[in-house]
Amino acid sequence: MIQELGSAIRKARSARGLTQAQIAAAAGLSRNTINRLENGLFPDLGVRKAQTILEKLDMELVVKPVKPKAKKPDFVGMASASAGVSFKNELTPDELVQALLSGKATPGKEAHFIVLLEEFPASLLKGLVHQTGAWVTPEKIKKNLKKIASQVGLDERTATWQTKIA
Repeated sequence: MIQELGSAIRKARSARGLTQAQIAAAAGLSRNTINRLENGLFPDLGVRKAQTILEKLDMELVVKPVKPKAKKPDFVGMASASAGVSFKNELTPDELVQALLSGKATPGKEAHFIVLLEEFPASLLKGLVHQTGAWVTPEKIKKNLKKIASQVGLDERTATWQTKIA
């Protein structure tokens, strides 16, 4: 939910030609708060702060029943479950999303990311990039995957996973 809110705020701010600093000043918040929110990295924003930002963008937060949709595959859930199947500790969906949005592998779970990058089929990796790329951009997720690969010791020149998400 916070990722969707951040994405909507970024789109509205950009459409109005405003910088992060401008909307932050208008809302009485720091530019860093706006940046983290737009990138899906703000774990707990709070309703009042969200309302303040949305008001400055002539938007409102609405809670309504979700219309039944055709189920889309949950690539984050599949990836986190599959990456941890051989390990004592699982890689949670939240940890996976946080890593993909930040470009930093979850400490102590480096092996999970090696399995994810080296053993997963192309369709799963592409779906994962697309699903999490909806919150930022797929290109940002691809860059962050390269950072994670480097952190976990995968050689960029011999890594086969890169061809899977091209």
